[in-house]
Amino acid sequence: MAERGRSWDFKSVAPDPDAVGTPAVELNPDVPHIARIYDYWLGGKDNYAADRAVAEQAIAAMPSMTASVRTNRAFLSRAVNYLAAEAGIRQFLDIGTGLPSADNTHEVAQRAAPSSRIVYVDKDPIVLVHARALLTTTAEGRTAYLSGDVREPAAILAKAADTLDFRRPVALMLVAIMHCVPDTDDPYGVVATLSAALPAGSFLVLSHPAHDVNPSTGAGAAAARMNQMMPEKVTMRSRAEVTRFFDGWELLEPGVVPATQWRTDDPAPTALWAGVGRKPADG
Repeated sequence: MAERGRSWDFKSVAPDPDAVGTPAVELNPDVPHIARIYDYWLGGKDNYAADRAVAEQAIAAMPSMTASVRTNRAFLSRAVNYLAAEAGIRQFLDIGTGLPSADNTHEVAQRAAPSSRIVYVDKDPIVLVHARALLTTTAEGRTAYLSGDVREPAAILAKAADTLDFRRPVALMLVAIMHCVPDTDDPYGVVATLSAALPAGSFLVLSHPAHDVNPSTGAGAAAARMNQMMPEKVTMRSRAEVTRFFDGWELLEPGVVPATQWRTDDPAPTALWAGVGRKPADG
């Protein structure tokens, strides 16, 4: 991966040839965005003052926030490594990519299986600019970057088909993204549409911020502060609500658990439910 730590100051982004129904977008550094807030929590430098203000307010309400988001990255890494190294998956559709960080999906997958193909999708234009500049691929594999909104799954699937073969199993990565889809935008319908396009033997990797993993973390208060300061709101969901995203999938052991307990025993605090499901032959 190319060197991290440089901050780009793009105020606008030209039309993207890979955009999924998305025109050129004017970047407004005064409007906080969840991808850049997440970058700040991970110790990145690709964020603006508005993003940092929201991030710090969330940390004030939930002091373990940075530890929690890092457990999410660790969950992603463990899940992708399992799928590539043990389950034989060679295709990954990662929606809600976020800004490049350590152990991105393609890095983990292509370490285990160099021929892996990965499609990253994000709607923040600066994410796509950074991804194209900083993320590389193996000679055997392929990495593509699409501009798209998870709430438009049909458009994402149509463009991703340029890189992925939907006749063969695909790992659908919805890692810390569905909390950005409110109930009014039918989050379960979004996941169902994406799931229906995948063949048997595919996998769903999903994590979701929650208020009932460990209420003492202050996750609910953090979400409330973020929603006061951001135009796009976040929705915390319970374990039962997160498990519902896996309807029609066979949950792998240990099921939907705190992200720190998915095939590891990490003592770090977290406010995330996480799980991995496999699509059965009759799914």
